[in-house]
Amino acid sequence: MNEMYRQVTPDKIATLVKTLHKLVERNHPYALKMAEAGVRPEHIRTAEDLRSLPFCTKQDLQEQYPLGWLACDRKDLLRYHATSGTTGNPTVVAYTRNDRDAWADCVAWCLKLAGLSDVDTIQVSYGYGLFTGGLGLHDGAEKLGLSVVPASGGFSTRQVALMRDLHVTALACTPSYALRIVEIVKKNPIETNGHHLKVGIFGAEAWSEGVRKHIETSLGIKALDIYGLSEAMGPGVAQECLEQNGLHIPGDAFIAEVVNPETLEPVAPGEIGELVLTSLRKEAFPIVRYRTRDLTRYLADPCPCGTGGPRIDRLRGRSDDMIIIRGVNVFPTQVEAALMKVKGLTPNYQIEVWSENRMHQMTVGCERDPETHPGSAMELQIRGQKMLKEILGVYVPFNVLEPDTLEKSGGKTKHLVWVEKNGNGNGNGKK
Repeated sequence: MNEMYRQVTPDKIATLVKTLHKLVERNHPYALKMAEAGVRPEHIRTAEDLRSLPFCTKQDLQEQYPLGWLACDRKDLLRYHATSGTTGNPTVVAYTRNDRDAWADCVAWCLKLAGLSDVDTIQVSYGYGLFTGGLGLHDGAEKLGLSVVPASGGFSTRQVALMRDLHVTALACTPSYALRIVEIVKKNPIETNGHHLKVGIFGAEAWSEGVRKHIETSLGIKALDIYGLSEAMGPGVAQECLEQNGLHIPGDAFIAEVVNPETLEPVAPGEIGELVLTSLRKEAFPIVRYRTRDLTRYLADPCPCGTGGPRIDRLRGRSDDMIIIRGVNVFPTQVEAALMKVKGLTPNYQIEVWSENRMHQMTVGCERDPETHPGSAMELQIRGQKMLKEILGVYVPFNVLEPDTLEKSGGKTKHLVWVEKNGNGNGNGKK
């Protein structure tokens, strides 16, 4: 048996089978997929039997917009959230009261792994609203007994002042916004002296070890990764502990698999593949073998923190974000890792990609640190170009940008931008 399936106990199988029976009774879209595959709930008896269940994808959910994926009556719903819909219909996710409580349990479990307790104050600077980040962290923090500052995004200078004045010990936001906080702290060292931050809970984007070190050094904190996606629940699907040795998954809430994105067969622990999630506690919006498109590794060795259960490596990126440049697979996280190795460059970068003669082309631009001399741009360009070639294994054009050239975001930052180019190679608009 593949090591990752050893975490799937008979109790988890029994819980899943109960959900499958419910989906069949409601003639749910996933039940139709099961019927097409010739699978019935009673066929699922062991962990290995999971592999007979069909996958579901974001496209499946989008096709059921707005509420075709519901597995409960509308009168039982407590809340809605939704994705942005940038790749088609938005995915509307819904929650019963039990769903909301289970979500808060998962986030509280994650925050406890981060060393937080009821003596701590957390500033939640994720966006509140249809995005799951703000309210997800908020409910989980209150469940654990933390005091919450519901700051949301924006008004960054005021956010830094609140952190100092309210003795905030934990900051929850995207890594991009944490970098914005770092910029303010560097510009106003007197105003920010005496902050009490000890840990950051950063997610909603893939981010490199270089960015982690930059944030930790600048703010004097532990920077921890939290993982989630709206389709599965929101934040709280997985969390790094203080050992920073992979992300723990609350095993009573999810079954995790890692599969080859091409063959869809399980990969061995330690091999990179696509994360697949099955929910165990969701009533309104259950997912079974959901292909997240996020690339990671299943970690079978025990974590020094002593927490048992499934554990995955930090995300390497998304399979649908991969760019093939002259036969070489390139991910935005690799670009970020390369740029962060060059002293004098900042984590503010953008990758422009376009198609030319049916092949991908790309350029990379990155802002220089404001503390560097403008005359150093040529040297930074040479060093950045060399590091990109070394890390990516292929040449891509690189430009050094002046500080504050790129738009800063209070939420997720889009580092990868597809553009249209005319026949002369000049841009004529972003997609």
